[in-house]
Amino acid sequence: MIGRITGTLIEKLPPTICVDVGGIGYDIDVPMSTLYSLPDTGARVTLYTHLTVREDAHILYGFASAGERSAFRELIKVSGIGARTALSVLSGLSVADLAQAITLQESGRLTRVPGIGKKTAERLLLEMRGKLGADIGAAAHVTHDNQSDILNALLALGYSEKESLSALKTLPEGVGVSDGIKQALKALVR
Repeated sequence: MIGRITGTLIEKLPPTICVDVGGIGYDIDVPMSTLYSLPDTGARVTLYTHLTVREDAHILYGFASAGERSAFRELIKVSGIGARTALSVLSGLSVADLAQAITLQESGRLTRVPGIGKKTAERLLLEMRGKLGADIGAAAHVTHDNQSDILNALLALGYSEKESLSALKTLPEGVGVSDGIKQALKALVR
């Protein structure tokens, strides 16, 4: 397996780029998030890669970070999610946003990604629950530990998961646990 590639970026034809490594040009499919972070053509570039071997093709996928590659690998394990759809998800959502959507079970965030319908989003949320490790979704978990505590408190008080998640969406960013519970309860009473 080709795990990483370093060379000269010689072409950008979204979603494919070409990287010259020792005189050999590798066509690599990348998500738009990676494409936007790449330097101009002619510059040296390093990408984390995932090689897919099919009967009719060997396809190389490239990512700006190991976290993106790990998220891609988890996405393609979900039934009904192929490599193109996984690239689309990573083009529409950062890894931290994806981890947050999975943690908070927000299918609406996923359905905004082209190619992801309601059923696919729900299957993705179900199959990926708890699969994004701390290394992948660290940013989401750091900023949303309070939200998960608030969610657990609302569930313990007897509110359904749907009601609790809806109340969480009304809370301001960075709210503390006790204030968040109070504000969420007010939102649920309305």
